[in-house]
Amino acid sequence: MTELEKAQTALAALSRAEKVRVLEWIVRDLGESFPGIDSDPAVAGGEACIVRTRIPVWALVRARQLGASEADILRSYPTLRAEDLVHAWSYYGSRRDEIERQIHDNEAA
Repeated sequence: MTELEKAQTALAALSRAEKVRVLEWIVRDLGESFPGIDSDPAVAGGEACIVRTRIPVWALVRARQLGASEADILRSYPTLRAEDLVHAWSYYGSRRDEIERQIHDNEAA
């Protein structure tokens, strides 16, 4: 029996409330993973950046807030791909407070 089959059997035996708790654990676990985004203390002070680049998510979000289209952003950052913007918007949607604080801190500097 595979691990997935074991999990399916175990889930079938759980109550609805227990399944909700398992789902919460899974979402929390997956919520910490953002493909295409990396935070490295040695790069941009540890701010979330697009992988393969030193472009912080907050800079892309701020450009968008100021009216830049995705096409404008991609022209301004030739190393970016459209999927990088999808990752950035997803990260922002999940970590809005963090990114807004970084925007504020970087504009105040």
